[in-house]
Amino acid sequence: MSRKPSYLHFDKPAYAWKPDIDYRAQPELYRVGKGEQGVLICEPYKSEIGQFWRFKTKAIAEESSRKIHALFTAYLDENDFVGADMARKYLQMGYTRARRYANYKGGKKYDKDHDYQQLERGTGEQEKAEAAAVFFEKWKEAESNVLYKNLKNNWKRTLG
Repeated sequence: MSRKPSYLHFDKPAYAWKPDIDYRAQPELYRVGKGEQGVLICEPYKSEIGQFWRFKTKAIAEESSRKIHALFTAYLDENDFVGADMARKYLQMGYTRARRYANYKGGKKYDKDHDYQQLERGTGEQEKAEAAAVFFEKWKEAESNVLYKNLKNNWKRTLG
């Protein structure tokens, strides 16, 4: 069975997150979604958090995840659920992207020149696996935060 990447048939108009919305000014338009959805779109959080998102080495991942987790905590201190959720998404994306590079050489999972066949797994870099582990720990720490969990449950119940 050949699975192709979901981005091949991406329906941009139907996507819940829009790049022209200021989600701090209009937080009610934000949707939690699944996984990392919206993480590279939602401003001003994308600009505030994304500048720190790095996973090239374990040491870089440690510094990056520490800064992003500090932003996560600061957003919670301000009762800014959208910011906290976006920071949590960046931590999750640090894990998933680093794992992609750990699993596949150059981080490429599909071969676009051969009908998007999945490339051989296990050809990636061990250092990226170590970076992924760093992000995984901070991501799970953020997800287990009681205040965050309560805000997220309330948000999903009332706004989606």
